[in-house]
Amino acid sequence: MEKNSMKITITEQNDGMVATIEGRLDTPAAIKAQQEIIPLLENADKTITLNCKNLDYISSSGLRLFLTLRKEAASKGGKVIISNINDEIKKVFMMTGFFNLFEITNS
Repeated sequence: MEKNSMKITITEQNDGMVATIEGRLDTPAAIKAQQEIIPLLENADKTITLNCKNLDYISSSGLRLFLTLRKEAASKGGKVIISNINDEIKKVFMMTGFFNLFEITNS
């Protein structure tokens, strides 16, 4: 995988969906990702877990993408869990208030 690329892998698990996000979720990647997360939006009535173990960077566009998922889940009765964020991403979440908007786990 290129240094600046981003990859989303979506799998069904138990009663929800898991999206593994790797690389840099910068503005160009977020635009591309809007298409890739359509299956998550369609299943927003379930639990969606965003595994960010290998997410190196997130831009404001990337944060907006997470917010879009959260709003869709809230309107359909599902929820979004964010797992395995690194310290850099955690700092961004703290500064933007996102840390309080999502359920964040380390598993």
